[in-house]
Amino acid sequence: MAKKYHYDVLVIGAGPGGEGAAMAAAKAGKRVGVIENRQGVGGACVHKGTIPSKSLRHVVKQIIRHKISSLFRTTGDAHIFSYPKVLAEALRVVPKYVDLHTDFYTRNRATIIVGEASFVDAHTVSVRLVDGAKEQITAEKIVIATGSRPYHPADIDFNHARVYDSDTILDMKHTPRHIIIYGAGVIGCEYASIFSGLGIKVDLINSREHLLTFLDDEICDALSYHLRDMGVTVRHGEEYESLEATDRGVTLKLKSGKRIHGDALLWSNGRTGNTDSLNLGAIGLEADGRGQVRVNDMYQTSIENIYAVGDVIGWPSLASASYDQGRAAATNILGQESRFVSDAPTGIYTLPEISSIGKTETELTAAKIPYEVGRAFFKNTARAQISGEKVGVLKILFHADTLEILGIHCFGAEAAEIIHIGQAIMNQQGEANSIAYFVNTTFNYPTMAEAYRTAALDGLNRVNRI
Repeated sequence: MAKKYHYDVLVIGAGPGGEGAAMAAAKAGKRVGVIENRQGVGGACVHKGTIPSKSLRHVVKQIIRHKISSLFRTTGDAHIFSYPKVLAEALRVVPKYVDLHTDFYTRNRATIIVGEASFVDAHTVSVRLVDGAKEQITAEKIVIATGSRPYHPADIDFNHARVYDSDTILDMKHTPRHIIIYGAGVIGCEYASIFSGLGIKVDLINSREHLLTFLDDEICDALSYHLRDMGVTVRHGEEYESLEATDRGVTLKLKSGKRIHGDALLWSNGRTGNTDSLNLGAIGLEADGRGQVRVNDMYQTSIENIYAVGDVIGWPSLASASYDQGRAAATNILGQESRFVSDAPTGIYTLPEISSIGKTETELTAAKIPYEVGRAFFKNTARAQISGEKVGVLKILFHADTLEILGIHCFGAEAAEIIHIGQAIMNQQGEANSIAYFVNTTFNYPTMAEAYRTAALDGLNRVNRI
């Protein structure tokens, strides 16, 4: 006789990865339980990461448009927008999102248990509830979707009132005149854009020689130029030595001998998987130095009935990919065929934003693939001229002989939306993946999507195919 469990599938974490797994399993008729250590669903994505930071960016973008608009300048309006005031406006979206997604769990009869989870054995999890009580829950299959948190070096005092990470920056109660951002990855570049957009002086410290080196070189150059154009001081090839924080400000000492003074420091150098409280040793599972666990192409850990998805498994650490990973894990649990998420587009919400998918020029050159480039500059599109969003470029990389699309890179307004048009064509099989699609298809006018036609014409002219 089969053993009876409380749940068929138990998900630890109610962020995008956990939600994807829970919804897919519940819709398939499985008894699903979800353990979440916050009072609201959504995980760090909703409460400390993607949703609040992108909402903050949206508000700042509106402020920038307000300040540069001649219509508003003529009124003599000289509003000063403090960071706490802007943040309060941005955070209004969070409870709405939580309510919406809580309803998803309710309608699909997935039970949410609020508490801190730790393993007892491969089928049993102990949960410390909000009131301090403990209970044990059993499940046939378990999905770890606990997400990640900012990495904290031991020698930096994150309890100091002027020292922040990408979580606590959303609690800052004052407006610094000058902020130092250590770490020029995606999060660091996004916040550099946000703060400079508010008129705050920003020093962005990058330990590498270039910004976001995984991107196409041309896009990296464009980002560097526009950050500097916004007033951001970007310092490449620097590593911190120590930090001094007082009631009057912070001083970041670099190994190069430089000393950078500011009103506050935002540390944005890496993240750590939330596995330290899971008692993984009880089930013979081990996390690496960054708190991440290994999975196979079915999102299965080394323990047969335990799966892991989202930031806790590392790359690509995107909310979009995490949700699809959760669905894939649930599909594997159901014994059905699924895909390993490996083709997620990047979406970087700087000002202007960036998105890309596929190969870069550097990768294609190294692989000795004959390719050509088609470009469309936003300033030449009617929609961009109407909206005032004239900064940007769309690049299509394609095979010079077969016309197969090999990579798409976009810098500018709505880049993260625009990329999906190219992604859809890239995912077609055989000859259907062709840059020729964009010249054989009529686009609405005026739209930003029309940039694909312009880029395709530019590229085909380069290979004398028009």
